Amino acid sequence: MNWRHFLLLAVLFLASLGATKAHGYIVRAIPADRSALERPPTRLQYWFSEDLEPRFSEINLRDQSGAIIASGAVDAKNHALLALRVPAGLNDGAYIVELRPAFASDGHVIAESRVFFVGEEVGGVAGSRADDRAIPLEALWRAALNLANFLFFGSSLLYAVVLLPAWGSARHRAGLPERVMRRLRACLIGAVILAALASLLALLQQSMVFFNADALQVLKQNLWGVVLIGSRFGDVWVFRIVLLIFSAVLIFVSETYRALMPQLSAGLWKGMPWLGALFIGLTMVTSHAAGSTLLPWLAIAVDWIHSLVAAFWLGGALALTLLLPSALASLDEAARRSALRAVMLRFSRIVTPLVALMIVSGIYNALNFFVTPSDLNTSYGRTLGVKLLMVAPLLLIGGWQHVVLRPQLAARLDSTLAIFPPSWRNGMERAVETGKALRLEVWLMLALLGAVAWLSATPVPEPVSLRSEIDTPQVTQTIGEYTITSAVIPGGPGVNTYDTVVNRGDAPATDVNVFIQLVNPRRESRSDWRRKEQVEDGLYVAAGDDIDEAGEWWSLIDVVDANGAVTRAATVWSISEAAAVVQLRSPNVIHLALLLMIAAIFLALMRRRSQSLISALNLTSASAALALGAVAISVGIMIFGAALIGERQRDYERTLRPPPEQVNSVLPDAESLARGEALYRELCLAWQGQSADFRALRNRLSAARDDFLYGVVVAGWRDLPACEGELSEAQRWDIVNYFRTFEGRD
Repeated sequence: MNWRHFLLLAVLFLASLGATKAHGYIVRAIPADRSALERPPTRLQYWFSEDLEPRFSEINLRDQSGAIIASGAVDAKNHALLALRVPAGLNDGAYIVELRPAFASDGHVIAESRVFFVGEEVGGVAGSRADDRAIPLEALWRAALNLANFLFFGSSLLYAVVLLPAWGSARHRAGLPERVMRRLRACLIGAVILAALASLLALLQQSMVFFNADALQVLKQNLWGVVLIGSRFGDVWVFRIVLLIFSAVLIFVSETYRALMPQLSAGLWKGMPWLGALFIGLTMVTSHAAGSTLLPWLAIAVDWIHSLVAAFWLGGALALTLLLPSALASLDEAARRSALRAVMLRFSRIVTPLVALMIVSGIYNALNFFVTPSDLNTSYGRTLGVKLLMVAPLLLIGGWQHVVLRPQLAARLDSTLAIFPPSWRNGMERAVETGKALRLEVWLMLALLGAVAWLSATPVPEPVSLRSEIDTPQVTQTIGEYTITSAVIPGGPGVNTYDTVVNRGDAPATDVNVFIQLVNPRRESRSDWRRKEQVEDGLYVAAGDDIDEAGEWWSLIDVVDANGAVTRAATVWSISEAAAVVQLRSPNVIHLALLLMIAAIFLALMRRRSQSLISALNLTSASAALALGAVAISVGIMIFGAALIGERQRDYERTLRPPPEQVNSVLPDAESLARGEALYRELCLAWQGQSADFRALRNRLSAARDDFLYGVVVAGWRDLPACEGELSEAQRWDIVNYFRTFEGRD
């Protein structure tokens, strides 16, 4: 397997990591913070914007005195949910919920607490919000790792696209003088060593955060090993180390065989930028972009582009600064100026259009997290402001170098540059010609890299739309000997938890089976009957994504005792779109405009290659017009075909499950079932036998729709006659509701 195959496998690994969310936050809390409840909750549930590490995430419930009365964990079926079962019989008072979620993508642990009250609100009790400040040790290793990645990518790409075209000669084995190659190798080796040290520091810091321990405890108790094999952070860390080892091997091979096989050595050098891009891409998978609620994969791609441009600018400039003294030392003054001008001119020509791409992609990245102006008044917003202030002088210095290296451009801008005193202009020109401006640019970039690392370690602002809490729908009914309390949590489309508390008198009913079915009467959509799990005395829980749209839904709950007697509790729910746990949002006009600008800059950068391709094809005006027309027609056909396929799919769904001709208007509660049973036994006598048609009708109940059963009541089915007597519409629906009780349950 050659290195290209290895890189392909590496890309596939990056794809397998998924668009996870970084620097997560709570998107729904049950109960709401500082809510006053009439009765104790049965469960505490906190949904987060990304998956959590089950091994390192905690939730504790404390009373007013601070004593822990219950603990919970990450839900086994939904790793974005932190849940806790509340013990029965909580007294009135204040309760504190301690949350310590460990986010799976980047390993950040956010500690905060929430408060709720049973009965009246109690003064003097408050929770603590999550700290949105960066951890200095994390910012340190992120800065070191970014510097290593940028230096590796920038110096290797500088070799291929700047140094070889500017200084390359067939007289040298690698195309460049040995003194230049020696410095480039030192840059790559230094980058690999720095990345390894930063990775070790990252593992130590992450272990300290996961276990809330100091460095000495982590090392003595080998806690880092648990993090390494038991977290997503560990998976990414191991892959990064494998890439570093592979990079070191390639550097060793290129150095060992450069005399015997110079073409192999040069080929390996030209492949190094791909490895550098993978290093940066591995960082992007666990970056803020991965936590975007706006098209996460596109956010990762744009952030990757942004980082690659920055890496070439910073890494290339740093590599130039390190190798220029050695490269130019043996040349006379004229040759030194000529060589410096050649390489600086080519570097500037490549970087200048890329800066435009970096600016536009940076604006898009910022808009992933800043939804309202108030989001700027956060730690993340203030840190981003500092970063932007540091970018401004970099752009000025880079722009000035671009002008000085092009005398014709400087002549056109002479009137504009006249605002500077001649001594200033001459001094700045000498700074460019001697490389001092480049060194100043590198120092500013290194300071900017620290700000970028601090920004990466700072949690993004929590969206304003998530700061409002949603009341959980809850209904209590007394039916016969049972008091049944039902709740749909959080009560929106998507995954919900269906909690049911069953009491017999004043005591919890622990000797019953509880089943639930969700029904959308308007669409005639119903779930299968699902048995609820008894998680504590009298509390029965099920979860599912059966509710797929807002509007009216019915929940049918059957409580079956040891003798097989069934008690039905039916509830009409108004499902709110606002209660949905929404983790993604749609792009607006500004986002689309920025994406179009990024695409336009890409096309402009590829123009020369496109022109070369057109020249090679030798297209005439007629053939070019024909080609453009064919492309336009092909695109139109694809768009029309996609629309046609979508419409066919909708037609198929309407054919498979058309809207009901008659909508069941009677809730199948206990009263409806009692009325239906009486009517069934009195007027549907032929249905009470065991004929083949009757058994066939019973067997298809799970797939039959209510409007079909209504038709059977009115007109019969096969040899099964209709029910007798003059029945009202409501009475027919009562019979349908009762007949459905013959449906079997698992």
